[in-house]
Amino acid sequence: MDGRRLHRLGRYLIELARQAGLESADELPPEGEIAVLADVIDNPGSSVGEITERVAFSQGHVSDCVARLVDDALLATDIDPADRRRTLVYPTDVLFKAIARRTAPRIDDALVAALGDPVAARRAKELLAELADVLLPDR
Repeated sequence: MDGRRLHRLGRYLIELARQAGLESADELPPEGEIAVLADVIDNPGSSVGEITERVAFSQGHVSDCVARLVDDALLATDIDPADRRRTLVYPTDVLFKAIARRTAPRIDDALVAALGDPVAARRAKELLAELADVLLPDR
């Protein structure tokens, strides 16, 4: 697999994840908030500055996103005990419950819709689970 094909696969998987999490009346959060949420899930306890570097948005935009997501109880913040000028950001149980509620039953539907065959969808789900087990760090 070359880098271009891997990039295309990644974009396709992101679109499948969006479709799996989308309820008929739901609206997706803004892209900036999605990027911040994803980064905090992957890097809990990061500072706003560290998140800013990884998501490549302005620090003001990231700070605004974090503030909105804290207000929605999806993220929590704490002062860094080693440097009281830094704010550390963590995902909350509310966020993980929302993700589980939105994605669990819909992944099968999204794969069947994309592939057109329940057997192929089941096999794709098994392969994706195996890939996640290999590539994603344990949490």
